[in-house]
Amino acid sequence: MPFTNQTIGAFFENIVANDPDREFMIYPDRNLRFTYKEFNDRVNTLAKGLLSIGIGKGDHVGIWAKNIPDWLTFMFATAKIGAVLVTVNTSYKSHEVEYVIKQSDMKAIAIIDGFRDVDYISIMYELVPELKTQQRGKLRSQRFPCLQSVIFIGQEKHRGMYNSTELLLLGKHGNDEELHMIKENLDCHDVVNMQYTSGTTGFPKGVMLTHYNILNNGYYIGERQKFTKEDRLCLPVPLFHCFGIVLGVLAVLTHGSTLVMIELFDPLMVLAAVEKEKCTALYGVPTMFIAEFTHPMFKMFDLSSLRTGIMAGSPCPIEAMKTVIEQMHCKDITIAYGLTEASPVFTQTSVTDPIERRVSTVGTAMPEIEVKIIDPNTGETVGPNQQGEICCRGYNIMKGYYKMPEMTARAIEKDGWLHSGDLATVDEEGYYKITGRIKDMIIRGGENVYPREIEEFLYTVNGVKDAQVVGIPDEKYGEIVGAFVILKDGAQLTEEDIQDYSRTKIARYKVPKHVFFVKEYPLTASGKVQKFKLRELAVQLLENKKEEA
Repeated sequence: MPFTNQTIGAFFENIVANDPDREFMIYPDRNLRFTYKEFNDRVNTLAKGLLSIGIGKGDHVGIWAKNIPDWLTFMFATAKIGAVLVTVNTSYKSHEVEYVIKQSDMKAIAIIDGFRDVDYISIMYELVPELKTQQRGKLRSQRFPCLQSVIFIGQEKHRGMYNSTELLLLGKHGNDEELHMIKENLDCHDVVNMQYTSGTTGFPKGVMLTHYNILNNGYYIGERQKFTKEDRLCLPVPLFHCFGIVLGVLAVLTHGSTLVMIELFDPLMVLAAVEKEKCTALYGVPTMFIAEFTHPMFKMFDLSSLRTGIMAGSPCPIEAMKTVIEQMHCKDITIAYGLTEASPVFTQTSVTDPIERRVSTVGTAMPEIEVKIIDPNTGETVGPNQQGEICCRGYNIMKGYYKMPEMTARAIEKDGWLHSGDLATVDEEGYYKITGRIKDMIIRGGENVYPREIEEFLYTVNGVKDAQVVGIPDEKYGEIVGAFVILKDGAQLTEEDIQDYSRTKIARYKVPKHVFFVKEYPLTASGKVQKFKLRELAVQLLENKKEEA
């Protein structure tokens, strides 16, 4: 039996009853601090405010914002009234936001003023011109028949929109009894959260996750790091992603620990926050950790309070893991693996695993979850150390993709097994290694080449800071190996240097036919490298070379 049958709101209130004055959330850059009780009071006030503008059980409420303090207020307030929080990627522009508002049947959306070069306010007025002429909360949008309210998170007033300050004011005069009744009638199997998968295959799909899915997953993720209420987690990853909400917020909540929030990733902010708040845990995708320990001011910070954390979100280079353990004091750092559809984690290393296991595998199956590796062609389970598709089954499997029954049936077998689309192996002791995406595999003249293996090798080349390997279309071989390399500061390497070194160490067919030196990779907002863009870039660069020749 998984750990809890409670809803997220009920779980929060239990902690408030037992430990009201423990710090729940800190923003070190502005010295903003909430105890569990203070935060719960704010959540209840916002929940009543949302009820007062007609948002209730089963309604879909979008949030399009970076990691600002009230992001979490909206997350918990919607959970307490039985609404579904639809998380919107901060990098989306008008086309993608239009798709998500429409596809998710969003009834309300909470937004900030913008992010980087994207002006959210202008986009909302462009998509919903009726905001300028219609009464708030009574919106009748031609384009979005379900949308009734737009909420600005902050104090500024924008025509046609509520702001969060007003909602908190409405909530102060709201009906406690009504909120109590709603909370009593919620079920842990209700959908609480909807996230859109990055859509590497066609249009993004809305993954429906329940209280039961994500609260239990958060608990077991915290357990693998041996979290207690004394732990303080520095969280610089985006909240709109499972990494932020489940591995971060819910692992902390289920252990009564403390969140140290970073609004927008910046390596210096992270280092300063860890030192100032004496954080014991730190999360990030590999590129974040690399940016931290290669920062010119890295040595100025005292990170000795760190003990554990998670590196995840994309394959973790072994060399980077070792540096984090040795130089950042994260001797108990863990790697987690999973996908949004699995709430998301279904394998993770543990702080008690030997270091070799922790840097070279994604750990063992999580409690209460079955994991198997199958032959992608036959569906048969393969033996130890044989490569196949990794699948899982258990309490953590999503309810499905919103309004996409065919896609759901394609992802989840009738007997409950979820297909990941990832290739993996498992050894005799039950430790899993992710060896690539089924789609990423390069087939060069009949030989299977796994980009992950070559990337790990390239990290061992002196002077290489980061490497990404992709297949490039080729007339003779079908595909050839291309490597995109970021060099360490001051390193001088040529394409020939890397190829000559590779020929002495790896099979000839695996040696990168082309090596491109770049300063950065195209990333998704959650920090994953967009390999399809690298493939397009490789084709373009080779075209240019031909023309010059």
